[in-house]
Amino acid sequence: MSLKWSDYTDIAIMLEEKYPTVDNVNLRYTDLHKWVTDLESFDDDPQKSNEKILEAIQMAWIEERD
Repeated sequence: MSLKWSDYTDIAIMLEEKYPTVDNVNLRYTDLHKWVTDLESFDDDPQKSNEKILEAIQMAWIEERD
């Protein structure tokens, strides 16, 4: 399965599995961008992200942890 920027929930699940101790509430979007693009199954253009997309991923990640 290849992940795209629009796969917020799937990305959030994978981030939670890979980074279970990261403070996902107080993070920098530059770090989040790197973590997403470093995911093994991520297969999208890194330049296609923006603050709105990263915020949606962060919110999904916070919900996933709860």
